[in-house]
Amino acid sequence: MRVKICGITRREDAESAIEAGAGALGFVFIPSSRRYITPADAGTIVRSLPPLVSTVGVFADAPRHDVLSAIRNSGISCLQFHGHERPEEMRGYPLPVYKAFRVAPDFDVNMLATFPGPAYLLDTFVEGEVGGTGRSFDWQVAVGAKRFGQIILAGGLTPENVTEAIRVVSPYAIDVSSGVEDSPGVKNRERIRALLDAVKGG
Repeated sequence: MRVKICGITRREDAESAIEAGAGALGFVFIPSSRRYITPADAGTIVRSLPPLVSTVGVFADAPRHDVLSAIRNSGISCLQFHGHERPEEMRGYPLPVYKAFRVAPDFDVNMLATFPGPAYLLDTFVEGEVGGTGRSFDWQVAVGAKRFGQIILAGGLTPENVTEAIRVVSPYAIDVSSGVEDSPGVKNRERIRALLDAVKGG
């Protein structure tokens, strides 16, 4: 089970996540986010990482030139689009790309079929917030979405509920941010370790 710790803003948190066994780190390049980090500051962290760690830049409705600039300045290896991007806007980048969807009560999983795969992230819809909400959604939606590709499960995952989430959904990967934090962008080393231990044990 692959684990991404998202909303990394500090080198020590990146190191804690990797030491605990996370295979991916997420850097939020959305200026309105409480976990925003500049591409240059993210690049300082990325350059300090060991090989084979996936580094994901998170964007929401960013102009293409801003995304390309962030790629150059940060050295990230993957792109996550968390806004209202259309399928055609996700094509033509030099890195792997996947789309994140915010699941509201009326969410239609069939819309995944219109976006390039093979992976899709499902997060919880909260008005005015883009990720890191600390709230979960009905995991049966994620179960139904698996017919369209690999599902990365996000939204309110914690050391306390991740084992049950994996049991219900059996996702390709999980994405955790607020569930291992002391405050937005400040991770808790013990909670990261507890989360990864729960994933390994589940």
